[in-house]
Amino acid sequence: MQYLEMKKGRVEIIPMIDIMLFLLIFFIMITVHMIPSQGLPAHLPGSSSAQELPKPKVVLTLHTDGTLEFKDKTISLQDLEAQLRQGNPSETQVTIAADKGADIQALVKVMDACRHAGVTAIGLAAKPVS
Repeated sequence: MQYLEMKKGRVEIIPMIDIMLFLLIFFIMITVHMIPSQGLPAHLPGSSSAQELPKPKVVLTLHTDGTLEFKDKTISLQDLEAQLRQGNPSETQVTIAADKGADIQALVKVMDACRHAGVTAIGLAAKPVS
């Protein structure tokens, strides 16, 4: 009578490492596409004296039709004032990215709303012209 030899099971590690690396790359690629871009949808005006500033705490986007965006949502001037007053307005840095076709009066109204809320550091975004 022939005895059956019992083989001990083995875990193949190389295919498991390949699968784990594939999953890691897959999740990295998906995560990169899920992170929203920080670009602004406005066509910024050019300036020969534009300077790179530290990352602003609040970015407002003023479009050509006069709509104002704050944190990717359309907002009114009254709501903007209320939002800015919630934090510490004296230490808040606001950068207004106005489309180059935006009305100057609308820009002034946005700046006034920021000033009424107590914000003193207001900047205008521009792209450097070479």
